[in-house]
Amino acid sequence: MKLTSLGIHGLCLALAAAALTACGGAANGGGKAGVVDGGTFTYGLSSDPGNLDPQMGAGTSLFTVSRFAYDSLVSVDGTTGAIRSALAKSWQSNGRSVTLTLADGITCSDGTRLTASDVAKNLDFVADPKNKSPFLGTFLPAGVTAKGDDATRVVTLTLARPAPFVLNGLAELPIVCPGGMADRSSLRTATAGTGPYKLTQAAPGDHYTYAIRDGYTWGPNGATTATRGLPKTVVIKVVENPTTAANLLLSGGLNGAQIVGPDAERLEKAGLYAARTPNIVGEQWYNQRAGRATGDPRVRKALTQALDLGQLQKVLTSGRGTAATTLAVNEPVACHGDSVSHALPARDPQAAGALLDQAGWARGSDGRRTKNGRPLQLTLVYENRNGTSGDAAAELAVRQWKAIGVEATAHSQNETTLTNTIFGTGNWDVAWAPVNVNAPDQLMPFLSGPAAPQGNNFAAISDPDYDAAAKSAMAIQGTAGCHDWLAAESGLIAKADVVPFAGDVVRTFGKSAEFQTPGELVPTSIRMLAK
Repeated sequence: MKLTSLGIHGLCLALAAAALTACGGAANGGGKAGVVDGGTFTYGLSSDPGNLDPQMGAGTSLFTVSRFAYDSLVSVDGTTGAIRSALAKSWQSNGRSVTLTLADGITCSDGTRLTASDVAKNLDFVADPKNKSPFLGTFLPAGVTAKGDDATRVVTLTLARPAPFVLNGLAELPIVCPGGMADRSSLRTATAGTGPYKLTQAAPGDHYTYAIRDGYTWGPNGATTATRGLPKTVVIKVVENPTTAANLLLSGGLNGAQIVGPDAERLEKAGLYAARTPNIVGEQWYNQRAGRATGDPRVRKALTQALDLGQLQKVLTSGRGTAATTLAVNEPVACHGDSVSHALPARDPQAAGALLDQAGWARGSDGRRTKNGRPLQLTLVYENRNGTSGDAAAELAVRQWKAIGVEATAHSQNETTLTNTIFGTGNWDVAWAPVNVNAPDQLMPFLSGPAAPQGNNFAAISDPDYDAAAKSAMAIQGTAGCHDWLAAESGLIAKADVVPFAGDVVRTFGKSAEFQTPGELVPTSIRMLAK
C-alpha cells in the first residue's frame, strides 16, 4: 500500500507527444503493434479502493484510481528525480517558503476554473489535524499554511520548519476542485478534479468507469488528452484473485494489472508487456500498543531473530527478490544507500528463546510459552496480493515462530481490510504491510508521532533516538541530509521496530496496451495498441 503499495509512490515525468516516452520504470515486451486512438482500457485492481476521497486514504488502490481524475501541483521525473510541471508551470522553494504559479486555463471536470485560492484551501484542509488526512506529515509538512493570489495564479506555502523534500511530497498530493471541497461526502462515490478523466460510473466492489476529458493540456510535464493512443474510456475492475487477473490478461479481458508471484512468471513467459517498479514487498511491523506482547522490545527482537529472513524473501518473491537496502525505494529514490544490511538482527533462534525467557515468557513441557497463565499467541496479518507466495511465506514464518514456542495465526486480507485492521481495529500483533515512498521524510508519520487512529503511526512506535535523528535530518536541505536519514532508519531496524526483509521489481503487465508505472500507473502514459 502507499501503504503499498501508502504502496505510498513517485509521480513521473509524463508524455508530451504521440510516441511513448519512458518516464520511470523499465518495460519489456509490447511495442510491436501500432498505437490506436480511443478504445477502452480495462485495468484490474486487487482491492476495492473504498471511499474515493483522494485526500483521505493511503492505500495503493485509491492512489491508482485517483490519478485518473486528479492532478498534483508538480510531478517528478521518474528517471532523474527532477521536479517537473503539472498544475504548476513554475515554482520556487527557498527555506521555509514555497511559491507555485499555476498554468493557464485549468478547468475542473464540472467546467469551473481552478484558482490559486482553491489550491490553498486544499492545502489548508490537509494541514488541519482535525481533518485527519493521512497525507499530513507525509506529503504535506505539518504546520504549513497556504495563501492563493487569484490575480497572479500564485500559491504560497509558508513552512513551520525546514522540509528537505517538500516538492516531492506535493507531487503526491491530489488537488480537489471547489465542488468537492464544498461537499466532501460527494467524493466518496464521485470525482471533482482537474485530471485527464472523469468518473462516470461507480459500482463498488465491481468496477469504476472513467471518460476522457477533452481540452486537458496541463498534465505532468505538459501531457494532454489530445495525444494519440490514449483510451477514450477507462474501466477499473476489482479482481482480488491474482490467478483470475492473470487469466483475464491472457484472454484479453484485462488490458493491465499488477501481478506478483507464480502467475507473473506465466505472463512473463507468454511475452506480455511489463512495466517494472522497484518496491519493498516484505516489511514486518509489530503492534507496540500497551497490552500487546509485541509492545516489549525483547519480544520484537526475539520474533525477528527467530526468522530466516533470507528464506522468507525467496518464498515471498518466488525466488526473484532481493534484500531490502533502504526504507524509501520508490523511483526516483531521494536517498540511495544501505540502512538495512548492517542493522538487521541476524537469525539466532537460541538467542531469541533467551530473550523470551528474559521477558517472562516461559516455555512449558508442551513447548508453548506462557506468562502469568497467558499463552503467547500472536496474529499475523498480510495482504493477499502476493497470492500463493504470500501464503507460503506466512506459513513459513508461523512454523519458525512455533519452533521457539510462539503460537501464531496468519490471516490473508485484501488491502482495504488490512488497512482497516492496522489503522482502525488494531486487532493484530505482526503485520506485513510494506510502505512505499521515495523520500525518507515521508515515512516520519509512520515511524513516529500519534498512533493510529489519531495519526499514521499504525504500529505505535515511540523511539526518541529516531525522533531526534529525523529532526536533525529535516534541517538539512535535499540529499545533503541523506546520511542522517539512513542512520535514523538503521537505528529503528536494529531495534526491530520495522523489519524490511524483501525487495522486488514489481511488474504491471499489459495486453494490447502499454504504460508506465513509476510508483503507480500514470494515466497519461497509457497507449492503446492494435490487437
